[in-house]
This record gives sequence, C-alpha cells and structure tokens, in this order.
Amino acid sequence: MKILAFAEQREGKFKKSAFEVTQTAKGLTEKLGADLVTLVIGNNIEEIMSELGAFGATRVVAAQDTRLHHYSTTAYSKIVAEVAQKEQASILFFPASQMGKDLAPRVAAKLSAGLAADCIAIRVDGSEIFATRPVYAGKIMMDVKVTSPVKIFTLRPNVFTATARDGSTVSIEKYSTQLSDADFAAKATGVKVTEGRPDVTEANIIVSGGRGVKGPEHFHLIEKLADVLGGAVGVSRAVVDAGWRPHDEQVGQTGKTVSPTLYIACGISGAIQHIAGMSSSKYIVAVNKDKDAPIFQIADYGIVADLFEVLPPLTEELKKVLGK
Repeated sequence: MKILAFAEQREGKFKKSAFEVTQTAKGLTEKLGADLVTLVIGNNIEEIMSELGAFGATRVVAAQDTRLHHYSTTAYSKIVAEVAQKEQASILFFPASQMGKDLAPRVAAKLSAGLAADCIAIRVDGSEIFATRPVYAGKIMMDVKVTSPVKIFTLRPNVFTATARDGSTVSIEKYSTQLSDADFAAKATGVKVTEGRPDVTEANIIVSGGRGVKGPEHFHLIEKLADVLGGAVGVSRAVVDAGWRPHDEQVGQTGKTVSPTLYIACGISGAIQHIAGMSSSKYIVAVNKDKDAPIFQIADYGIVADLFEVLPPLTEELKKVLGK
C-alpha cells in the first residue's frame, strides 16, 4: 500500500499546509504499514525539497517545468494522476486550500476515486480510514469512510499538527512528463501576494470585520488590531459584495475556511454562511452591539458594544501588554 501526499508550494516556498499534509500522511503509514511518497509540482523547487524531511517525508517526487511556475488546474491534475498511477498509490492527501479544493476533485475524476473533502480529523480502525468532516454548513460533524479502491482526502489547513522534528534524509526523484499546450488550457497568468500579513487560511490569529464596520474607510481599526496581534485580516461576504475589501480576505462558505487559534469577529452578525467558514476556530471573540446577534451563540467571549468604542482602546492596551 502506498500513500501519496501533495505538498503545495507557491513561489518556491512551501505552504504551511504542505507540512500538515505530509506529517498526517506519515502518521498513517505507520498505522497502515504503508509507504509514503510526497509529490511537489512547480519550477526551481530543488532547494526546498529537503524541508519536507523534518515532517516525515523520506521520498519526494519533484515534477518541474518552467510552465508550472504558476498553478494550472489541467496540468497539475494530469501530473498528480500520472504519479498516483505510476506509484500505484491507493490513498491520496491534499490540503483543503484554494488549490487543493480545485485540484483534488479533478484528480478524483481521473482516478475514479472517492473523495472526502475538508476533513478535520483522520483516524484508522484496523485497515480502514475514517474521516470527520463538517456537513450542513458546519452544523453537523460526520464520520465518513471512502469505499472506492483509490481514496482521496483533503485536510482543512491549520487543523492538523505540523511539528518539525530531526529531519530524515530525503530521497528526491525527478518526474518527467510530456506536457502540451492543451494541458495548459487553464492557467494563472499572475499572482498577487499580500505583503505584511499572513494568509487567513494559515494564520493563527484572525481579526475579521463585517458590515458593522460601516465602510472601507474604517477598516484601519481592524488592520491595526491584526497588526498588533501579528494576525491576518478577514472579512464577511457582505463586505466583499459591497466592494470594501478583496475576495481573498473573505471567510465563509463562499470564501475561505479557516481554523485559527483566535478569531475576533468585529461587527459580524454571524450568518450561517460565515459561521461555516470559521466555526472550527479554537477561541472565538465577538464584538457586536446587537446582543441577539447569532455570532454570540458560538463565541467563547462576547462584547456587546460598539466596535468603534472597543477596538481603539483594546488595540492600545494590547500594544502595552505585548510591548509594541
């Protein structure tokens, strides 16, 4: 039995989820008596391969091509499916990142594989793998078993452990494939990178703003608090729909699913669409002047007050406490 883990990288740097997927897959190999193969796709990625050794990888397959510098859903899915078939891998792991959510279903179709998406826990019972995943917009957690010969799981970022250990020696193998222009029918032509703050899917702390912020000119309050805490800025769907903030900051069912240690929701009522994307946060703090706002039903700590009166003094006090 072989397990294939897809390690996502962008611009020559591994995403945190790459380490989470690799270490989770490694843990399962020991329970199932399987071998682990880690796959990396991109360009100029030789120097980062050894980093995976600290998270359990011993054999890494690297698929490189100048055209793979940016993500291509058609080319990437072709390579993953080819490597899985060549290695006869019966279990595949992907991150439930924006890339993973796009890539995993395409690979599943090519391999006629069953797919359990956005898993928040994986366990082994005998020779069977059971995954826990949210359904009904996060209202229920369901244990599922994939019964197809080839099984695919996507893991929610920031949920699974990724702890670096003494790195093992990594064997790197180059994978060559014939890629035609047709394989790049869909491709990214450019990447916009947010400077200074972590991506919401990988951040341990997120400060989110909703319609209660009242306009884009007030989001400096959210940004200042996020910067003091070293966190990311998130927003609700209403904010994006209004054109106040970019879509890549949106948290929710139609945005990004996040699992930070601390999630601070400011002026967010707590629509089910938003809660579905952040309910797995370890600690949730809500600031809303409406005491009946649904967000308070899932919050660990709630402040019933106007965010314009709460955030400035809270930010200043945190500066003192944190020495910033």
